[in-house]
Amino acid sequence: MRVIAGAYRGRKLRTLEGVEVRPTSDRLRETLFNILAPRIRSARFLDICAGSGAVGIEAISRGAEDAVFIESSRAACSVIEANLSTLRIDDGFRLIRRDATPALKELAQTSAQFDIVFLDPPYASELYDQVMNELSIGHLLEADSIVVVEHRSKHRLPSAYSNLKTYRQLKQGESALSFYEFEATSEAATSDS
Repeated sequence: MRVIAGAYRGRKLRTLEGVEVRPTSDRLRETLFNILAPRIRSARFLDICAGSGAVGIEAISRGAEDAVFIESSRAACSVIEANLSTLRIDDGFRLIRRDATPALKELAQTSAQFDIVFLDPPYASELYDQVMNELSIGHLLEADSIVVVEHRSKHRLPSAYSNLKTYRQLKQGESALSFYEFEATSEAATSDS
């Protein structure tokens, strides 16, 4: 696995080993970032179920302002730390070793906000609905923030989670990416002020 483009282009990344590990392929990551290209520079990026950190690191490499990695596995966090260290990335990121839903609640309490969120749990996980429902509350998103979800191509995700509405889906082999945009309501805007 390697960084595809940007400041760290071509640099190799460590990956996790194991039967349950399914890193986002280089090809799918390249497709994802080709789509995100107009939005990535100076974006605040959130990588949920970050695994090796390859997606968040790709965002940093392409000019994201900062990236937050959420990962519950101690082994995966060690790999993320090693990859960041190898690339000499020592600021502009935060690593949270915690389950996704409590980590999102913790971030919401700090008033963190993100322009782009990437969610890639294990395909058989029940985290999809939990995380998407938590994100749809809107505490971590602004109008026009996007959430990209990687999932098995045979598994259809709902077209909407409250204020998160799907606007694009892309399939590549066994994997698919569903793109959601956050539509802030006047109620959500009022409750935040």
